[in-house]
Amino acid sequence: MKRLLRGLTFICAILMLSNTGGMQAAQAADASWSVVEGAWAGTLDARGTKLRIVFRVAKDADGSWKTLMDSPDQGVKDIAVSETIVKGDSLIFKSAAVRGTYDGLIQPDGKTALGTWKQGGVSFPLTLSKTDQVPTINRPQEPKPPFPYKQEEVVFKNEKAGIVLSGTLTLPERGGPFAAVAMISGSGPQDRDELLLGHKPFLVIADYLTRRGVAVLRYDDRGVGKSTGDFAKATSVDFASDALAAVTFLKSREDVNSKRIGLAGHSEGAIIAPMVANQSGDVAFVILLAGPGMNGEELLYLQAARIQQAMGVDEKTIAGSEATQRKIFGVLNSEKDDTVAAKKLREILNEAAEETKADEKAEAGSVEAAIDMQIKQVLNPWFRYFIAYDPVVELNRLHHPVLALWGEKDLQVPPKENMPLVEQALKKAGNEKAILKVLPGLNHLFQTANTGSVSEYAQIEETFSPAALTVIGDWIAERTAK
Repeated sequence: MKRLLRGLTFICAILMLSNTGGMQAAQAADASWSVVEGAWAGTLDARGTKLRIVFRVAKDADGSWKTLMDSPDQGVKDIAVSETIVKGDSLIFKSAAVRGTYDGLIQPDGKTALGTWKQGGVSFPLTLSKTDQVPTINRPQEPKPPFPYKQEEVVFKNEKAGIVLSGTLTLPERGGPFAAVAMISGSGPQDRDELLLGHKPFLVIADYLTRRGVAVLRYDDRGVGKSTGDFAKATSVDFASDALAAVTFLKSREDVNSKRIGLAGHSEGAIIAPMVANQSGDVAFVILLAGPGMNGEELLYLQAARIQQAMGVDEKTIAGSEATQRKIFGVLNSEKDDTVAAKKLREILNEAAEETKADEKAEAGSVEAAIDMQIKQVLNPWFRYFIAYDPVVELNRLHHPVLALWGEKDLQVPPKENMPLVEQALKKAGNEKAILKVLPGLNHLFQTANTGSVSEYAQIEETFSPAALTVIGDWIAERTAK
């Protein structure tokens, strides 16, 4: 998953699409474009997570045909479709941008296509229907201009890494110098708004806090958006150095109170925030949102089990999934040579594939491609670092005022297991300025949820609980007033 702690569930896949922009000419052989022209919409059920997909086929001004793809639930539009093939009753959309292909058959009514979406070695059934109304998403909390505060596009350097980070600084209209908060995103390549499934939680948080008199800096991860650098080679340590650069930038601003600079990290960002606070003498307070208290390996076992349970997976399958995970993590922990590790991982995953039921294999499509993707995922520097890292190392010496919040229904960083570990570590640090709370009814994204399942994230219109915003805003006001 993107923007969240990335776990291997081995039976759960979520389609994540990147907006690469632009349009590519469609190609056809013996095309019946009068039938195909228009919008084709369907809902992809990626093992319990429902995502709507739309293909828009239209004739361009120069007479050529072009197709664009939308993923409304992810807030992504105009993904380039590099090839469209219409031949007889066959309808094929290929997108090199997301390495995905739809292969379907147009039904006799000319308004329905039955087919399959394939991406990353995994395939799922997808029925498309012609529609005059392209589906959209509703995100009522997303602020719209004009804003009652100043908004400034900023850039700042991470001198140590030799990269430039780009972001947005929001400042109250009057007064100053202001208390300020630097936002630190969760795992996966994130933009400054922490965009996920059409939600922009950091934008909502920044808008709320700035209206309450607090300056907020949110920035694109290295290698994302307008920020330079290579995300794929970075670990949490590198992201911590980026957050340190953000603190240094805020300290340089005359409109920011250098004694009132805080950090707010979500998920992996809540692991990074204590690292930064312990390295910098300029951090005044720390906010941990869904912060882990256990090491990465144990957290991923727990996360995978909880997500699968919410999907209705039987306990035998869950146990088998964990057994495979433990073998994989055992290789990662003992074998530092990627080439040797890859060979051992392939053996483990091939064995697991052999034990998979025949119908599950058919649904998975190309087993080899799926295995290649999983090996690539676990051998990247971030993943190796994450499973070995224990957050209590930094929490054990964190003396700053801390507000730590969890959602009661969080399945990715379950509070029942993680909150006591964070509390114990802060007590060991002698930190008497920490407040820890579990907020009822909220999930990992701090949305008001029914079950907390990952599959709900896109369907919930709320981006960030107003109750959680109030807790954060009140606590910052109390800390910065002293």
